[in-house]
Amino acid sequence: MTTTEQPSSDLDPRLVANDARSILACPGSVSLVIEGEEHAVGEDEQLGLTDHRGTPTFLCLADSPVARAAATQRSALLTLTSGLGPRGGSERGDSLTLAGRLTRSGFERCECCDEMRHMVSLDLNFVLLARPDRHLRVPLDDFRSREHHLNRGHLQRSVEHANDCHQEELRRSVALGTNTRPGDLVGVRIARLSPSEVTLQWVDVTGSHQRSVAFPRRARDLAELGEMLRRGLHAGIC
Repeated sequence: MTTTEQPSSDLDPRLVANDARSILACPGSVSLVIEGEEHAVGEDEQLGLTDHRGTPTFLCLADSPVARAAATQRSALLTLTSGLGPRGGSERGDSLTLAGRLTRSGFERCECCDEMRHMVSLDLNFVLLARPDRHLRVPLDDFRSREHHLNRGHLQRSVEHANDCHQEELRRSVALGTNTRPGDLVGVRIARLSPSEVTLQWVDVTGSHQRSVAFPRRARDLAELGEMLRRGLHAGIC
C-alpha cells in the first residue's frame, strides 16, 4: 500500500500530538542523521535522548558528533520507532521523524562517572508521525503543548524503570505498608501508573495481592509525578 502525507484534520490533532510526544518519550530505537556527518548516530553511541517539554534533548560527551554539530548549529533529522505498548503490538509499527537544528543548551554531570556532559537540543521545525497506512504532519504548537508534558510514553518508561531498577524500594514499601516480612515477598511490581494514582501488585506466602495509592493531586509533569510516586510509596499501602 502506498502511503502519502496527509493533513491531520481527519483525526483529533490533540490525540495525534499526544501519540507523537509519547513516542518521543518512549522510543524503541533512535537514529540521528547530522548534516556533514557520513554516518547516522544511533543508540549504541549513548545519545541520552529525553523529551524536555516537547524538545528532543541529548546528553553527550564533548567530543561526540552531536556536541560538535551543536557548536555550529547544524541541521539534523531524528527518526524514532515507537516503543509504546507490548512487544509485537500494533503501536510498535509507528515511527516519528523530527527535523531541526542542533543547539547547545547547557551541561550536566553524569551521576555514574562524574563526567561533565553536554546538553544539546534539537530546535524543531518539522514533526511527522508515520503510521502503516498514513503520514501525519504534527503542528509544532500542538506537539509542544503543556497538556502532553506528562504523556503515556513517560508513564510507561516510569513503570519500566521502577520495576527494573527499584525492586528493593518497591519491596520495602509493600513490606512496611502491609506488615509483611521482606523474606515472605516473592515479587512486587507496579501494575499501573496514572497522573492520579499508582497500583502495586505483589505475591507473598498467602497469595497474590493488589492495592492502589491515590496521589494528593493530579501530577502535571514528569518531575511532579516522580515526587508523588516517591511519597506515595514511602507512605506505604494502607
